Amino acid sequence: MTTPLVDARGIVKRYGPTTALADGRITVLPGESHALVGRNGAGKSTLVGILTGLQAADGGEVRFDGEPAPPLADRDAWRRKVACVYQKPTVVPELTVAENLFIDRQPLRRGFISWRRLRAEAADLLATWDVRVDPDARTADLAVEDRQMVEIARALSFGARFIILDEPTAQLDKREIERLFTRMRALQDSGVTFLFISHHLQEVYEVCQTVTVLRDARWITTAPVAELPRRALVEAMAGESLESLSEQAVTVGEFDRDAPVLLEARGLTSPAYTDVDLTVRRGEVVGLAGISGSGKVELAESFAGLHTPTGGIAQLDAERLPFGDVRAALDAGVACVPRDRHDQGLVSGMSVGDNATLSVLDRLGRSGFVGTDRRRGVATALIERLGIHTEGPDQPVSDLSGGNAQKVVMARALASDPRLLVLINPTAGVDVKSKESLLARVDSARRDGVAVLVVSDELDDLRRCDRVLVLFHGRVVAEHPAGWRDHELIASIEGMDHHG
Repeated sequence: MTTPLVDARGIVKRYGPTTALADGRITVLPGESHALVGRNGAGKSTLVGILTGLQAADGGEVRFDGEPAPPLADRDAWRRKVACVYQKPTVVPELTVAENLFIDRQPLRRGFISWRRLRAEAADLLATWDVRVDPDARTADLAVEDRQMVEIARALSFGARFIILDEPTAQLDKREIERLFTRMRALQDSGVTFLFISHHLQEVYEVCQTVTVLRDARWITTAPVAELPRRALVEAMAGESLESLSEQAVTVGEFDRDAPVLLEARGLTSPAYTDVDLTVRRGEVVGLAGISGSGKVELAESFAGLHTPTGGIAQLDAERLPFGDVRAALDAGVACVPRDRHDQGLVSGMSVGDNATLSVLDRLGRSGFVGTDRRRGVATALIERLGIHTEGPDQPVSDLSGGNAQKVVMARALASDPRLLVLINPTAGVDVKSKESLLARVDSARRDGVAVLVVSDELDDLRRCDRVLVLFHGRVVAEHPAGWRDHELIASIEGMDHHG
């Protein structure tokens, strides 16, 4: 039996009351490309953090080549074992390739950096691993795939032969992906082992020999890719057999299919999405789904005035939507629950009441003066309407739990009586009860004749929708009417029933 290059068993990791990994396991053999897949929140990032020595597990063990993993404090020992190339670059863009390759360990001559030796050693290293990049090029000027290869070469120069690639193809086009895969295969032939993390299951079949599936913070299965049909892989990720799925469809309140169109977008284009056509009728809830980098969030944020598309138009109630201006979008009848309640949703130094009424201050008073009693009345009504657990409108919003804080953000969105409600990951990081309460607000907005757009990674959020549009690489590639099965939607999101 070959000794595994990496063997992690029974990994447990908790953050306060949250269990990020309950049973993480992975065994990677030397020289293979091993895929790690799972839906958002399955525990992949936590496992990678433990495999790279960035955090300690609360339980379980990690071994490299049969030996226990180094102590967390010994960074050099970890660098000799493993490296991770993330979506976001860890190179310094303003430095040259050579400087990045040997950062903090430049060759010295009489106490000074020897630039000649630095360039020569960089050229040697790049040649050894067949990375065709100019050592004197500024890293910021490199294509994404070349920058990734520089990061891989830097990791290999420490002696690591186990490279984790975290969503390496997210920013690449088809030709660049092919080139990356060709380079991966060549490095594999030279004795490099890869852990490949991707949401594009199609790629797993193209480049990996083995796949491990995590779901709900647990190891589910490890199997040779060639022996695992795609359907079985999606089932393992979704957590149910196709037979049990027939009972799963949620009935959605019938909306009037002849209701007038409230939101209409034609040919919307930006760096994040391309040529999107979209309509939402009065009282209709439309979901936007897709992996990270699909363009779904940027598209939704554009309607709320956070971005300006480079092409196309959108109309709300037959009037042009103002792009790039949040206040103007609000005045036009758009309200938004943003993706990050801490950074974009709440003013932490203010009270619950102040936060809930921020969007409607102009309606609560005249000539810039807001009547305190009037504001308290509106805030109290919103607190009751959303069931926010608080001592009252004067309590600091920073005291609230995640679920109640999110309800305050939702309350503010509803306070302006919008015609279009844009919800971005509306139930992220909230408990089950708060989730139900927030989703019930979607139903009441629907009954009030509001057009609702829901962007989410959570399938439960999307079940309330009359239809779900799936974006892939910035384009709408599929539409699922209400009553879809989990495996169908996941297959669309992961790019398995369309290629492009």
